[in-house]
Amino acid sequence: MGRLKSKVAIVTGGTSGIGLKTVEVFAEEGATVVFSGRREKEGQEISDRLGGSVHFVKADATSEEDMATLINGTAEKFGKLDCIFNNAGGPAPVGSIATVDYPKAMEAMTLLFGGVLLGIKLAAPIMQKQGFGSIINNGSIAGHLAGYSTSMVYSAAKASVLQLTRSAAMELGESNVRVNSISPGAIATGIFGKALGLKGQAAEDTAEIAGNVLSQAQPIRRAGLPEDIAKAALFLASDDSTFVNAADILVDGGMIGGRHWSAHQESVKNLGKAFTDG
Repeated sequence: MGRLKSKVAIVTGGTSGIGLKTVEVFAEEGATVVFSGRREKEGQEISDRLGGSVHFVKADATSEEDMATLINGTAEKFGKLDCIFNNAGGPAPVGSIATVDYPKAMEAMTLLFGGVLLGIKLAAPIMQKQGFGSIINNGSIAGHLAGYSTSMVYSAAKASVLQLTRSAAMELGESNVRVNSISPGAIATGIFGKALGLKGQAAEDTAEIAGNVLSQAQPIRRAGLPEDIAKAALFLASDDSTFVNAADILVDGGMIGGRHWSAHQESVKNLGKAFTDG
């Protein structure tokens, strides 16, 4: 406990899923946490539940005005900004490239990529001036390899986030400001329900079902949990990672590490059987 004592952190998209768990973990570790989201009622309830070190600001991650109010306001109120976790996200259009809804695809890119870009852009001058800071971006294994999202638009957006992270890290590292990303694998949250058209609490209620379905998707035989990502974010926000920059931390239970052992053994068995039958 206390790994973030005296630190000031922002978490975008903090009213559910990975963002909410990160807010909880950061607060438990001693940080003053300012979190944002578009759902004011839920945000205020979370702030009230977690106590005086946790503050909610209603903000749309795609609005530069909202993000400036969130980031500049936090630094002005608390005198510094140690960390920002650019976590806000959502689903993107699914289906074939030949039928993709272009306006909806651009809307998704504005949130998934643009929200991260705004977070880095607005936090950077504050952190450069103070001479320290940690910027954490939420990527995805879908940004590393095709076929790990129901949406190729989502994959493209996350690939953009990973490259933006590296590019910004090369510049900001010279000011002792670290920029890193986390790439979650199959994490049991409501995003799968949202991708299939469910809204609000109905989407959030699908997390347990998604976890059961995803439990066999990686060598570690369980679905990932929001706290798995929150703990990786904790490492990057803390002083334990002061020499980590331009990195992407895969938190996927080994999903994209290679061909899964059991599947490979089964294919070898089938190949041997084909030789024998032949």
